[in-house]
Amino acid sequence: MMNNVLFKQRLHQLIATPSVSCTTKSFDMSNKPMVDLLANWFENKGFKADIMPVEGEEGKYNLLATKGEGVGGLVLSGHTDTVPCNPEKWEQDPFKLKESGDRFSGLGTTDMKGFFAVVLAAIEQLDTENLNEPLIILATADEESSMSGARALQQSGMPSARWAIVGEPTELTPIRMHKGMMMESIKVQGLAGHSSNPALGHNALDTMGEVMNTLKSFRANLKERYTHAGFDIHYPTLNFGCIHGGDNPNRICGQSELHFDLRPLPGMSNRDLHNEITQLLTPLGEAHQTPIKVEALFGGISAFEEPAHSELVKVCEQLTNKPAKSVAFATEAPFLQALGMQTVVLGPGTIDCAHQPNEYLSFDQINPAIDIIKRLIVQRCIKK
Repeated sequence: MMNNVLFKQRLHQLIATPSVSCTTKSFDMSNKPMVDLLANWFENKGFKADIMPVEGEEGKYNLLATKGEGVGGLVLSGHTDTVPCNPEKWEQDPFKLKESGDRFSGLGTTDMKGFFAVVLAAIEQLDTENLNEPLIILATADEESSMSGARALQQSGMPSARWAIVGEPTELTPIRMHKGMMMESIKVQGLAGHSSNPALGHNALDTMGEVMNTLKSFRANLKERYTHAGFDIHYPTLNFGCIHGGDNPNRICGQSELHFDLRPLPGMSNRDLHNEITQLLTPLGEAHQTPIKVEALFGGISAFEEPAHSELVKVCEQLTNKPAKSVAFATEAPFLQALGMQTVVLGPGTIDCAHQPNEYLSFDQINPAIDIIKRLIVQRCIKK
């Protein structure tokens, strides 16, 4: 059983330490105060805390806190940042923990600062002085925006372990797969001119119409080519998100831009999809004298699938008494898996309230989560 007072104090401090990450610079914050807070807590538990700046990202840091030596081991991973919020839509100050009824409320309680409080509570209930394999706590930067923290770790080749748990809110159901995510920009460069004479220019919107028709056909083709019964939406999706172009009805449109997202299934390559789209669209621009540029809006996230027969999947299914499933949202799991670790997404809370006003963590998720983390640590790092 957790120390309720200490757990609440820690969760209060985590929520009271703003760490918003956002592609809009005016909302974006450094996560250094969060990293410093966690580093202090884990150092007090005998961990060696390494705070690593994320190259090229001012004010952004990863934390790697390690206890024990040798090969193998367990990584317990969470992100330090939250999305922005609209305080006027909350029933409370989002940065002050509120306890009411059957839940704690506050920005990041479930997504996913509460996971760090759970991990600390689990460690305190175990003797971790003589670990057989290392226990590693990973706290990353900017998961909610660019995933630059996880990308930097993958490039550095750290951390290394046998198992990795990503503590995103899954209602304590083990998640062994999710789709990837691509966000792409299509820019069509035309030539403006007076609308009374089409020969005076090259209309970017005319070309963009053909671009969208081509992408619709491509979307239908993907649905026929790829399927995965493990997902509720068992095929890749492509969504047109926004489009801009032109400036006046009586001018030939000189430029247009379309943004879309594509969610590939496990086994599909983001790079191959990008190249295929480029090869489909380039001839359209050439035919209309309106060059087309296809660009990624961010680095993308690979689809993730941990095999059903994986040792970690089986252990998590046993500990939770739930079969492993898939989710629709993306996580940092593929970055950890790429480092050679068996990886499962498993944490307290529900994604349904994440990114919403009055985000909360239900009390009935906390003790079971602590127990699962304890047993994972015992199985991987303590049990002989």
